Amino acid sequence: MNPNQVYQSGLKNSKVNLADAKAICLMECPNPAVDGLNFICDYPEGDIRLSVDDWINRDYDYFEFLTPDMRNSSLQLQGPCYPVIFPTVNVYWSCQFIARASNVSLKHWQQMGGVSIDENILIDKTVHKAIDSRSAVLKRYIADIGKSWPVFIVCGGILPVFLSVIWLLMIRYFVAAMTWVTVVLFNGLVISVTMFCYIKAGWIGNDPLTVVIGESDPYVHISGREISHLHTVTIFMTAVMIIAFLSSIAIVRRILIATPVLKVAAKVIGEVQALIVFPLVPFFILAIFYMFWFAATLHLFSSGQVIRNDCNIDCCSYDLKLGKVNCDNCCGYSIHYTPHISIAILFHLFGCYWATQFFLACSSTVIAGSVASYYWARGEISHDIPFLTVVSSLKRLMRYSLGSVALGSLVVSVVEWVRFILECLRRKLKFVGSARESCFGKATSSSSECCLGCIDWTLKSVNRNAYIMIAITGKGFHKASVLATGLIMKNILRIGKVNVIGDVILFLGKLCVSLFCALFAFLMLDTHKYKSAHNKISSPLIPVLVTWALGYIVAKLFFAVVEMSIDTIILSFCQDAEEHQGNAQYAPPLLMETLDEQSDLQRLTLDQGP
Repeated sequence: MNPNQVYQSGLKNSKVNLADAKAICLMECPNPAVDGLNFICDYPEGDIRLSVDDWINRDYDYFEFLTPDMRNSSLQLQGPCYPVIFPTVNVYWSCQFIARASNVSLKHWQQMGGVSIDENILIDKTVHKAIDSRSAVLKRYIADIGKSWPVFIVCGGILPVFLSVIWLLMIRYFVAAMTWVTVVLFNGLVISVTMFCYIKAGWIGNDPLTVVIGESDPYVHISGREISHLHTVTIFMTAVMIIAFLSSIAIVRRILIATPVLKVAAKVIGEVQALIVFPLVPFFILAIFYMFWFAATLHLFSSGQVIRNDCNIDCCSYDLKLGKVNCDNCCGYSIHYTPHISIAILFHLFGCYWATQFFLACSSTVIAGSVASYYWARGEISHDIPFLTVVSSLKRLMRYSLGSVALGSLVVSVVEWVRFILECLRRKLKFVGSARESCFGKATSSSSECCLGCIDWTLKSVNRNAYIMIAITGKGFHKASVLATGLIMKNILRIGKVNVIGDVILFLGKLCVSLFCALFAFLMLDTHKYKSAHNKISSPLIPVLVTWALGYIVAKLFFAVVEMSIDTIILSFCQDAEEHQGNAQYAPPLLMETLDEQSDLQRLTLDQGP
């Protein structure tokens, strides 16, 4: 309300904080009168006998009802009424001053004996700096998440379940064509999402992201950090689109290798049909867990101590309740977290990641147990396969293997958090001059990050295979890890290419589901509901990214059926061959043909090499 406070908060070494400046909430942003001077007056209280409705109907102006003391105080820019000298525009629900004073209103103000008002462009810069600060942008992004909860339910919950089940059914009945459909669909979805980013970035079409809410002067150009973030993501998606297209061309000739293995997995799904619907169990468990986790998160983040800030600045304003000018409460409040709360928040975040990994690992182990039962009963005792193989595998997990799964998920979580902490330290060291100039520091930082990344990838791969061997042999985590690694190393030439190409196709399938969810989220957020009034989001970027992440997690749950089926069959094949002097006795004929063909090809290559 006081333009001089805005100006002073932008001066160097000023103790005035714009967030603590005198402010009130209005229905819409005010603008100067064409032929006079308007005032914006404080909420009607005390001696001001006006209802709130009357105050709004009078455009918040009751200057004519002020007592002489109140008028004199208002002319000193201490309220309760303040002049409307500058036009304002609604930028993210905050009326931002445009440092272009109305000559007519300013002349009337000076004729009334009002104090001098600064007209410097610093007013523009100060308000923009506050609105565009990192903390303000973070708050708006979090608010966007709160406003977009219907999008998360539809695009991050219901849609990925539907698409994943459809994909599993297509793999079951049209496995030969699904590899090609997945590659083509992936490229189409990447292009579509990239085009949406271009539209919102303002580089294509006439519907760019804007920071202004409602009508505004077309000659007033206001940028925001959200737009810069969207431009960065658009450039990134362009690079992804190009890489995806070139990679698809590169793997076209190798796609046929994955088809036989996918056919075997499809046959398993057809025999053990409960595998198609089993991922709904961990899906609902994770959904309930996240609900409680988010509730606990809100309580943790709101448990800090609210303390009034201590400062020495002049921010006096007229208090209608007291009937005099009051110079207290100038510095606002801040939230302080005790070390115990900070540690609790970090543990809470770590617990979320560990629990997520644990539930995913349990799901993988149950699927592996079901597929292993199918593989090892393919001989004379195939009729002994129970109808509810999944239930039997779940019982074995709960009774014998829960501790091993918890240990494996803990190891991955710890390594991930070590990477996260080191990354935070590396970013902080960038601001230190010596670290920026030291080549040794750069090399140490990059090498440690690379090593931890390799360790993390290796652990995730070993863990997944360990869960399979736990389901096959019933051994503990450490023994199962050693056994799985030994089997893979002995048969690396036989199974390597088949497994890698199969994993690539499944990874593209998960990306297809998550990208389709992101595309649908873009369409929902582009409707009038999320582009106007209080439901307007500052940027679709964060809601779309959250939707993509949720879609990928759900897809990972369902695609784990095929993924774990392939890995379990291959490891069972290796274990079968190990137990029968190199000749697997229980392998399906189609799998035998594929793996024997790869083995012969590798043997010929090795023989001709020297």
